[in-house]
Amino acid sequence: MIEPTTGSVITMAIRRLLRITQLGLLVGTLPAALATGGQATLSAQDQAAAFTAAGAAQTKGMWTMCADDPNTTGARVETVSDLNADGLPDAVIAEDGTFCYGFTGIGYAIVSKQASGQWRLMSQGAGIPSFLAARGAQGWPDLQIGGPGFCFPVERWDGTAYSLHRHEYEGKACSPPQ
Repeated sequence: MIEPTTGSVITMAIRRLLRITQLGLLVGTLPAALATGGQATLSAQDQAAAFTAAGAAQTKGMWTMCADDPNTTGARVETVSDLNADGLPDAVIAEDGTFCYGFTGIGYAIVSKQASGQWRLMSQGAGIPSFLAARGAQGWPDLQIGGPGFCFPVERWDGTAYSLHRHEYEGKACSPPQ
């Protein structure tokens, strides 16, 4: 089996297309600005606070969540929206790389601006987050963590943290392989 190189233009284009599709179009929670052709963004101050809440550090002029990856391309803000309808921005921050994120090749952090102005880490891990219509406490959407395979974990916000709620594939319950 031939492995594509990390820097392969084709590999990077395919990953970008998958991220756009899974983090935006399939999510069903596109920010209104994106839906109308604009781009929802964070101020430089909010962006720095969001990266910090995600556990990222600024190294060599870029934010990184996986400091050990020798070939990191850095973390980026993938989407900005109001996931729980509280009137404050929430952001999905993503970073590519198999060094820290294994075969999935992508890590994520979901952060939320609080009424106090501080940013809070809501969920973080390896995989591709998709937001489902079902909701947990405080209006937070269920979170499906995609990756290789066909049976994905779905986490639900319980008011304190996202935790495993079920597994599903294409909207149907499933049992992950043991």
